[in-house]
Amino acid sequence: MHWIALPLPAPEAASSGVPAQAHGWWALRFSPRVALLEEGLLVEVDSTARLWGGLPALVRLLRQHCPVPLTGPAPDAGHGQGQATAGTRQHPARGMPPVGASTSSRASASTRARAPAESPHEAACIAQAPTALQALAQLRLLQAGRPLPRRLPHDLPLRTLSDLRPHAADLEHMGCRTWGAVRALPRAGLARRLGAGPLLALDRAWGDVQHLPPWLQAPDCFALEAELPALAESADSLLWSASRLLVALQSWLQARHQGVLALSLAWRHDLRRIDGVDLPEWQSLDVRTAQPAQEMAHLRRLLAERLGRQRLAAPVNRIALRALQTAPWVGDSVSLLPPGPNETPGEPWHQLQERLSARLGTERVQGLRLMADHRPEAMQQWHPLETEKAGAAVRGRGASTRAATPPDARAVLWPTWLVQPPRVLVLQGNRPCLHGPLRLLVGPQRFETAWWESREALEALGALGAAHPESTADAGTAGGAGAAAGGSLPGEAVAGPTRRDYFVAHNQVVGYVWIFRDLQGRWLLHGFYG
Repeated sequence: MHWIALPLPAPEAASSGVPAQAHGWWALRFSPRVALLEEGLLVEVDSTARLWGGLPALVRLLRQHCPVPLTGPAPDAGHGQGQATAGTRQHPARGMPPVGASTSSRASASTRARAPAESPHEAACIAQAPTALQALAQLRLLQAGRPLPRRLPHDLPLRTLSDLRPHAADLEHMGCRTWGAVRALPRAGLARRLGAGPLLALDRAWGDVQHLPPWLQAPDCFALEAELPALAESADSLLWSASRLLVALQSWLQARHQGVLALSLAWRHDLRRIDGVDLPEWQSLDVRTAQPAQEMAHLRRLLAERLGRQRLAAPVNRIALRALQTAPWVGDSVSLLPPGPNETPGEPWHQLQERLSARLGTERVQGLRLMADHRPEAMQQWHPLETEKAGAAVRGRGASTRAATPPDARAVLWPTWLVQPPRVLVLQGNRPCLHGPLRLLVGPQRFETAWWESREALEALGALGAAHPESTADAGTAGGAGAAAGGSLPGEAVAGPTRRDYFVAHNQVVGYVWIFRDLQGRWLLHGFYG
């Protein structure tokens, strides 16, 4: 086995309301064998290192994605058998003596050749060893700002092994200050004096006895609550508190290889009644995305826009974040060509739409949706983007919809602008006129569709008549009047079959126009060409 030990957040950061296990979720994307052992995060990478391009590449990825700041000026540290990398001092390891209690030593030439070259500012507080206890001990030394000993694990200090700390003073009086010195003592006498626990810990540290700590697992559903350190009275303070939960959400998504499609942020009011008005205990808002997302910067912007329009009914003392819907995560495609010298990456189109919807309101940001209908006025409909995204999420990603229709090759003859509703043209003899006679250039192009709507309309009318006979009579009279007038005009929400012959016409005054002749022989203007 090969273990990598990384530091956990400082105690003040760990007490932010996020459970301790959530601080290790981010590492599950690199290996399924992750464990929390005291103040260290242990990752077993023996079976997954090759999937990431080898051990040096995996160590760089762990250093890059570790949420604890690792970079900084590194002290003079050696590399032993565990290939530990020294780095900046984060917070003193619990139970470690002060810095300078041990002399420095240099690493062997063979180990230096195996370790990747790093500048002092790139070094990180990451330890590597063949056992979990060795890696944790080396991490404790590095966090205390002390160099690693030359011989590992023999020269590791006593206090780097938790089971030896209660007996460290007695062992030091006996002249034993390292693991190797304790291991060299007679085993039977040491067991009578210290008990079986320290000996078992030493055997596990050397790898003589298998040691598998409880593996960390991400829950099936993400739902976290956190108590606020102070009452939040504005949207900005509420968003700042929610940022901690968003970091945990990102780690959970990466661990389960998922992207979030919808999430809910809720907050609990500190007061139950203001000015005689009862307040709800919780208030919430939902945020949806068009595509699965793992990047929290975009979700934070959406929450900021939504919270900016939200009025807090009372100060908030607790928040909750829940993932409502997720989908399998597919990595972003990378361009084959390198970016140009003046090219800057822009914001994805769907993220801009979502941000505008959150800022202006869902009804003010709409998009076109193609419909399975040959009638020009019904080929597309305007829908709020948020509604369209919700419908697509319910149908599922990649699912084909009945509304989608492939492009028609005849669309090259269709105009840019439609007239709603179509205008009836006057006739001069048998020729349609619009500021003068029109000359027919292309056509006829027949549109005959919606034949099924007549049956559906009759069935609906029959069902209505069975329940309300008087309403049926009125509807029949109105329908007869409409039929006598030549049927419904396009754009009117009246069911029935449609048959039209379309032409491209032209004259010197209006230019090119799109006209059609209906079943009653009328000519109507339906579009202009730009």
